[in-house]
Amino acid sequence: MTIQQAKIYGKNELTSSPSPELDVAVLLQHITGFDKTHLLLNRDYELTSEQEGDFQSAIERRKTGFPIAYITGHKEFFGLDFYVTPDVLIPKPDTELLVELALDALEDKFRAKPDMIPTVCDMCTGSGCVALSIAKASEKLAGSNEQLENQRAEIKFTLVDISEKALVVARKNAERLLGTSETMSRKGSDERNNVQSSGGRAKQSPENTFRFPLSTFHFIRSNLFENVLPTFDLIVTNPPYVPHSESVELLKDGRSEPLLALDGDVDLDGKPSGSDDGLGLIRHLVPQCWEHLNRNGVLIMETGEYNAEETAELFKQAGFRNVRIEYDMNEMMRDVVGVK
Repeated sequence: MTIQQAKIYGKNELTSSPSPELDVAVLLQHITGFDKTHLLLNRDYELTSEQEGDFQSAIERRKTGFPIAYITGHKEFFGLDFYVTPDVLIPKPDTELLVELALDALEDKFRAKPDMIPTVCDMCTGSGCVALSIAKASEKLAGSNEQLENQRAEIKFTLVDISEKALVVARKNAERLLGTSETMSRKGSDERNNVQSSGGRAKQSPENTFRFPLSTFHFIRSNLFENVLPTFDLIVTNPPYVPHSESVELLKDGRSEPLLALDGDVDLDGKPSGSDDGLGLIRHLVPQCWEHLNRNGVLIMETGEYNAEETAELFKQAGFRNVRIEYDMNEMMRDVVGVK
């Protein structure tokens, strides 16, 4: 089977896909290691028997609705290549707004206090795409601005998720994107890092703290802020916010994303909250964020068009000021921002 024959075969098989040609191209790039240009210029390249088998297997998985990102194990977000598995939500383009807003907030803080070392919490981190994108963009900003480079030593990040499997993915992405195992050093015992112990309480764990040139990362397994002790200058979060009935309906297409990362109508015990507005978890999260923010700290939360206005009201009820709703590239309500 040549590349051209594979393209025709894949397109004919993926009739139910909204983007069959793109799906086929991405799968062929993944299997052959070729880039887009190489695929176009080598249509007569003969796939090996192993490549052909892998391609046909990938097409069969895609026909069930299984996402391309889970098949390849990769998804681009904010110009970065993230490793993903079915244990984490696939990064979406709309969430890039959350990163942009966070960078704006950090820039404001640096201007107000140039010598500060800001603390940032990424709650419900999943793949770590939000925090890691902020970290990479901050590195570029520092490298292109001599004043900032001289003033800023690091940013301290805390990445929190209830799923240990998700934290494994986030840690792997940190290693891939911010440094290799040779250049990355684990912090000593003098650094406080809280992770869930077998008894459910927080304990010191240096092996879950990583230091990079301009940032330090703590990875904490926690049910929201249950095991998180510090307070922060900035909290970013993309929590589950899809109404229960809609999240169940979404998963019927075979996308296989974790329901835990979608369904917003759960209580802290993980059981159904009884609501169907996507706010079950957010009602607990907003006041907890207030308690874990420093004075003038900023909370940026993605909620989407489902319940942004209701979430903004929860911000105000918790005591946040300067509350506003930000719209994404499709002019849909996407994020809520507030200041303590």
